Amino acid sequence: MKSNRRRFMRTLGTSSAGVAIGTAAMATAPEEAMAKEQDGPVLLAGDNIAVTNTQYGKVRGYVLRGIHYFLGMPYGADTSGANRFMPPQKPKPWTDVYPALWWGNSAPQNMENRYANKFASFRDHWNYGDVNEDCLRINVFTPAINDGKKRPVLFWIHGGGFTAGNGIEQDGYGGENFARFGNVVFCSINHRLGPLGFCNLAGVGGEKFAASGNAGMLDVVAALEWVRDNIANFGGDPGNVTIMGQSGGGAKVCTLTAMPSAKGLFHKAVVLSGASRKSGEKALSEKLGAAVVKEAGLSANELDKLQAMPWKDFYAIATRAQQGLAKEAGPGGGMMRGFSPVVDGVILPQHPYDPVGAPTAADVPMIISSVQNEQSVSWTDSSLESMTMEQAAERLKVRAGFGPGFGDKAREVVESYAKAFPDKKPVEIWSLAASNRQGVVALADVKCKQPAPVFVDWFTWQPPLFDSRLRAFHCVDISFWFYNTDLMLTHTGGGARPRALAAKMAGALLQFMKTGDPNGPGLPKWPKYSSDKGETLILDDVCVAKNDPDREARKGLPGLT
Repeated sequence: MKSNRRRFMRTLGTSSAGVAIGTAAMATAPEEAMAKEQDGPVLLAGDNIAVTNTQYGKVRGYVLRGIHYFLGMPYGADTSGANRFMPPQKPKPWTDVYPALWWGNSAPQNMENRYANKFASFRDHWNYGDVNEDCLRINVFTPAINDGKKRPVLFWIHGGGFTAGNGIEQDGYGGENFARFGNVVFCSINHRLGPLGFCNLAGVGGEKFAASGNAGMLDVVAALEWVRDNIANFGGDPGNVTIMGQSGGGAKVCTLTAMPSAKGLFHKAVVLSGASRKSGEKALSEKLGAAVVKEAGLSANELDKLQAMPWKDFYAIATRAQQGLAKEAGPGGGMMRGFSPVVDGVILPQHPYDPVGAPTAADVPMIISSVQNEQSVSWTDSSLESMTMEQAAERLKVRAGFGPGFGDKAREVVESYAKAFPDKKPVEIWSLAASNRQGVVALADVKCKQPAPVFVDWFTWQPPLFDSRLRAFHCVDISFWFYNTDLMLTHTGGGARPRALAAKMAGALLQFMKTGDPNGPGLPKWPKYSSDKGETLILDDVCVAKNDPDREARKGLPGLT
């Protein structure tokens, strides 16, 4: 099928819950025009369609609108039983053709009341299927297979902190449109999360459990090894892989750049709203692991019972242990990270970017991105649009975005942001201050001291939905990077306006994947970041480069710890 970018300008691709015949409601490309140009089916599936090799056996996917889909392919073995807490094992080879037709299991996580918030479920279109420890799966979207071409590879890592999410959590995670837009190969994965991925039992169980605190990150490394060993059969270049993640996925990207086992498996990195300089401390991580064992009523020589029990039972035990330690520690007591990667001196030798960047990251170009608002407190409650500056300060005392509040500094923070952004309403000042770019700037300041270039952007585009109260919220930018704004309608509204910015952002991402520099047609000059100037590209209907656009506002913030 002939690929034509203009033809697919309005193509929404496939729902992340399934192909076009799945459950999510969506618009489609103009059917009349498609019929004239295609003169045939848009979905092709059969015994001899989309078949290729992996090192473990043949796989069969399908072709949708000219893009080959391979879903839910194993890159690792079942992680239950004796494999729980262990480094990922290779999957067993198969002799039949593996049906890569449907998404793999989501990693075990807390699914209770996942869809209880109707506003969030509508906006983000959560896509969750089966939840199971046999979850090490990779999805590949590619324009062609077995053709000997070396296309750049995008390796997407989902968000959800280190405790939630999956590779298809939102419709905007779909790789079809970007694969077509840039003639690239798009991969996404599931991996272990929460206490099943990051419960550090090394302090209790010794060498056998030495990797338990970083098992979930070793899963991601195993997936990257799968890409290295297999992606050529899917039309990709294992020598040109860009890792990209948002929120917790961005933190995973930062962590990967500091892992010696991941060195050489990727070549560029993109961090979206997940700037992370530090990982968990060994002592606290081991303390949490010991608390889990105590909560289970087990001794050090009974850890096999933790491996044998149903995952839901273990998850409940681990959650109680974490909550107990957090309560004991109190605010600022160091237990906020919970189950997350740990600096163990081996798998993760140091904090990724604290106090300096890991040497393994030195030659990796990086884009560091964030959105202007991250959270918009009023999107489901219009009455908050009339919030006063005093009320904004009161809210910021207790809570600031995804972290603790500013306490007695809250009023000073509000005044600093109000002075720097005099055109913003109090509710917008609350949002700006709560979602400050302090972490982005701190990461960029460390990273830019390494040889590879750093590029920083600030996504300020405002969606029209919910009477324009959504603002530039956490996750909204993802569909722009992947040219999915007409697919993720509940984030963008769809249409020409977001599509125009998506073309620019997807084009910049493509340039970065190819060259390590995002500059190219469509955007103004995107300067490299430096600490003295803080060069930042503002991404909006009109894009413009500015020097540290919120520097004066940030002067009111408490210092980083």
